[in-house]
Amino acid sequence: MDPAKGKLYLIPTTLGDNEPLEVLPISVKKVIEQTNTYIVENEKTARRFIKKISSGKQQSTLEIFLLNKFTNASILPEFLQPCLNGINVGLLSEAGCPGIADPGADIVKLAHQNNIKVIPLVGPSSILMAMMSSGMNGQSFTFNGYLPIDKNERKNEIKRLERLSFEQNQSQIFIETPYRNNKMLEDICNVLGDNTRVCVACDITLPTEFIKTKPVSEWKKNMVDLHKRPTIFIIHKN
Repeated sequence: MDPAKGKLYLIPTTLGDNEPLEVLPISVKKVIEQTNTYIVENEKTARRFIKKISSGKQQSTLEIFLLNKFTNASILPEFLQPCLNGINVGLLSEAGCPGIADPGADIVKLAHQNNIKVIPLVGPSSILMAMMSSGMNGQSFTFNGYLPIDKNERKNEIKRLERLSFEQNQSQIFIETPYRNNKMLEDICNVLGDNTRVCVACDITLPTEFIKTKPVSEWKKNMVDLHKRPTIFIIHKN
């Protein structure tokens, strides 16, 4: 790595509206206090998060680059120009860890291509925390992201993941848009076998946190309201 170049810090954020330093280590605070250039998904929430971490930092000193679904890929190299000029840059996710189920992965890829040192900081990942607490196979698991929106395609994919978990002894993780969570759990219970285990992990690290693993037969008897609550689903058929 070129010591004259700035570093790219991957800065984790909270998974909800709790105090940042309740779930983030002091190393995150130290980096934010020393960094004024950021790549973020949403400027308003990023500024609010930075202010919570470092209340004394002058907001007018911050240089913000927006990285979201509307960002043209052709301008991404511009976001790392400060690093090439010797300035450290912080990459912030909207929730959890940058680069994991997050558009920040494109920036990290470019950083490696430009020989810029990438430094990941410790913070909460809802995917890993759900897996940790599921009691499923932590030696072999796959994150599948969002499943198809089409009803029939979604049910076929759920069934395919169940079969894959059995054939490879591999836990299958996926997510859904929060307002469709209840429908997802309903589809899981309608499609999967009664003995297939399902972990539902929602509101991780928040006061309303709910994490439970049980077979489909038990979920059918006692459903939970997941509407608009960030949720991780994990299935495994033994």
